[in-house]
Amino acid sequence: MNQERFEPAKLDEDARRAQKRRNLWLALALVTFVVLVAVTTMLRLGGGVPERM
Repeated sequence: MNQERFEPAKLDEDARRAQKRRNLWLALALVTFVVLVAVTTMLRLGGGVPERM
């Protein structure tokens, strides 16, 4: 069997900057989603706890 090795494409400086910018936006979107899910979960679970006086 002849298996060829995968080699990533060589990117020029502009393509590398664009890739880094996309990665940063993707990371920001992921963190925002995780925070939104955590806050929603805390709010929903917090409503079932009776208040103590």
